[in-house]
Amino acid sequence: EATLDLAERRRIRSAIRELQRQELERDEEALASKRFRPERGSHRQDDKENWPRSRRLEEEQQAALAALSQQLEAITDVEELTKLLRAAGEYEERKLIRAAIRKLRAEEIEGEAQSTR
Repeated sequence: EATLDLAERRRIRSAIRELQRQELERDEEALASKRFRPERGSHRQDDKENWPRSRRLEEEQQAALAALSQQLEAITDVEELTKLLRAAGEYEERKLIRAAIRKLRAEEIEGEAQSTR
């Protein structure tokens, strides 16, 4: 605004845009480096301390899921499985129950198809 020369104003504006673009690129690079930087500090130590406990809980959950899977194989009523599905709280439990329901329905459809032949 201090100069009346239009060419000089254009050069100044283009220099300002270039500086802003460079600053934006530096900010993006800084964000990218932070985004992929590994976590540091006590969090990693907490993971080491909690690992045996989480491993034990995972093993217990796997055992419970295996028992549930065996229990589901014995159930032949879709309505009973649906009730179990509604009562289940864990995702993995619901996943197993839905699979059992699909299996029963497929068997029912297959049985109906064979009886009509």
